Amino acid sequence: MRLALVISAAAVLLAACSGAPRERALQAPPPPPSTTTTTTTSSPTPEPQPVVVPAPPCTAAVRACVSLSQNLAWLLKDGAVEYGPVPITHGKPGHETPVGTFKVAWKDAVHTSSIYGLPMPHSVFFAPGGIAFHEGPLTEPSHGCVHLSPEVAKIFFDALPVKAGVQVVA
Repeated sequence: MRLALVISAAAVLLAACSGAPRERALQAPPPPPSTTTTTTTSSPTPEPQPVVVPAPPCTAAVRACVSLSQNLAWLLKDGAVEYGPVPITHGKPGHETPVGTFKVAWKDAVHTSSIYGLPMPHSVFFAPGGIAFHEGPLTEPSHGCVHLSPEVAKIFFDALPVKAGVQVVA
């Protein structure tokens, strides 16, 4: 009887294993195709604008031009801009840079002010009272001189001979 019981159990198990195909696990259906499109907007690249360089306001046939109102200076040759404009600072209230047309009187590459005891590298003296182009800070006004950056002061020193014309306009 035991044997019959074991055979019956084996038959039931075999029938269960070989019966109808097993069902697969449910899978999510594939996502529907997208009906929206992604549009990227791009701003048109702006056209490059020409750089507007201020023309020198000087009227005289001079080698150097200074505009106090614009805080700019130029080197000129035969009336055309040779160099510049370059940033400058000039005289503060009570020590104004004189306006007018002058001639370079003298130059000193390693000058020290006899009044203020301050170094004035690459000095080009052009107006009465010791007024000169020279290297100086571009962040603060001077005692009447025209301050230039170190590189520009050297360029002005080399370009302006004694007797060269300088015009300073308001």
